[in-house]
Amino acid sequence: MKYTQLGRTGLKVSRLVLGTMNFGPQTDEADSHAIMDAALDAGINYFDTANVYGWGENKGRTEEIIGNWFAKGGERRDKVVLATKVYGNMAADGDAWPNHDKLSALNIRRAVDASLKRLRTDYIDVYQFHHIDRRTPFEEIWQAVDVLVQQGKILYVGSSNFPGYKIAQANEIAARRGGTIGLVSEQCLYNLAERRAEMEVIPAAQEYGLGVIPWSPLQGGLLGGVIKKEVEGGRRASGRAADSLANTAIRAQVQSYEDLLDKHGIEPGEAALAWLLTRPGVTGPIVGPRTAAQLDSALRAVELELSDELLTCLDEIFPGPGPSPEAFAW
Repeated sequence: MKYTQLGRTGLKVSRLVLGTMNFGPQTDEADSHAIMDAALDAGINYFDTANVYGWGENKGRTEEIIGNWFAKGGERRDKVVLATKVYGNMAADGDAWPNHDKLSALNIRRAVDASLKRLRTDYIDVYQFHHIDRRTPFEEIWQAVDVLVQQGKILYVGSSNFPGYKIAQANEIAARRGGTIGLVSEQCLYNLAERRAEMEVIPAAQEYGLGVIPWSPLQGGLLGGVIKKEVEGGRRASGRAADSLANTAIRAQVQSYEDLLDKHGIEPGEAALAWLLTRPGVTGPIVGPRTAAQLDSALRAVELELSDELLTCLDEIFPGPGPSPEAFAW
């Protein structure tokens, strides 16, 4: 496994991030534990989760599965850089009581303690804001964070799904307050087929020293060889991939992508991950394996070297927006 610093921090993290969103809803506890053991054995030390994972009446279940895994011992907790998130409504019926969601100081304090209990640990390495809160000022958010850092409950803070201007606003206010390191990472939707983050989010992250953690690196399976799977195995696409393939232009684009990688003898999903690892500012993509075999495929991507010729061809199939601000300024 290869490692890098998380943004401007001294924290060393693996170039792949283990996403745990499937633990509970799609992968049972025993298999989830086996995947986490395999990830750790392979050198993946950065695990990502969120308080709402488990969904519906099972919100918090994923954190509980991770906590039970930590409780097995074997230095599991000490070896893991643990990231979780706050923002979502944790009510099972979806009807939150006032102050039981978003980023008020009260909810942040309450949510941290609840996550720590489920995770069976006394600290969270990277505590992430799952979304922007348009009603809570960053002065209040940073005050709450400062207290939690002083208490030793969290070490670093990151964002998720933030626009570039909110990354700037958050860190400028942190700098004015003094003593607050500010955001150190941004978790955003970014992949070959969805490159809008290159317009503002990634430039802002680079300017302020945030590590970029792309989620959905395969665009919901669209970049994982979905057409080939349909033809050879009769496995029809679902969700975001199915919606995209309904567009004939996108289907042709994905077909060109799969044909190109078939010519080079490279698995599409592995190429999509390897491409992200070449992108400026990217710390590592989040991989969310449902099985051990999917984890093995992701691990191969770390060692995959994409030639300049292949990278150029990928850009031709999935062109990005271009440099910022030139891409939209003229």
